[in-house]
Amino acid sequence: MIVRRLARPLLASVFVAAGVEALRNPAARTDQAAHLLQKVPDQVPGAEVAAKDPDLFVRVNGAALLGGGLLLATGRMPRLASTVLAASIVPTTAIEHAFWEETDLTRKAQSRSLFLKNVGLLGGLLLAAVDTEGRPGLAWRAQHATKTTRREARHAQRTAKREARLLAHRAQDVVS
Repeated sequence: MIVRRLARPLLASVFVAAGVEALRNPAARTDQAAHLLQKVPDQVPGAEVAAKDPDLFVRVNGAALLGGGLLLATGRMPRLASTVLAASIVPTTAIEHAFWEETDLTRKAQSRSLFLKNVGLLGGLLLAAVDTEGRPGLAWRAQHATKTTRREARHAQRTAKREARLLAHRAQDVVS
């Protein structure tokens, strides 16, 4: 559909640009990442390792943003790409737009606005992650296969009973 061909690259553009920037200039985000990673080492798996090298954390997140953005923009594995981007936007948002930590009212308002923009992007990514392009999703296919199998099994059971009755009647006819 034409809307998907337009919407995916538009949605992905933010992530491609952010990923390139994070890979080219991780130092701009390293301090913020280190600050966040020190707060959450127990809650987030791997955070203690990332806290030791926040520069690497920023680069890995940047690579995820770039790779996921390119996959989404080109329509290759869009559901997986959207899921990866949705997972990576959460730390990015928490690191770069922690408006709750701002004391300056102007910066707090700007940061809140950017935070909400990212929340909106997260919503778009979640929609893209569940978009099956009009084709049934895996859950529907599994449920449909189960129903079909049960229906076919009941039909086979009825057919087998009919065949057994016919054989029994034929056997009686032969015996009598």
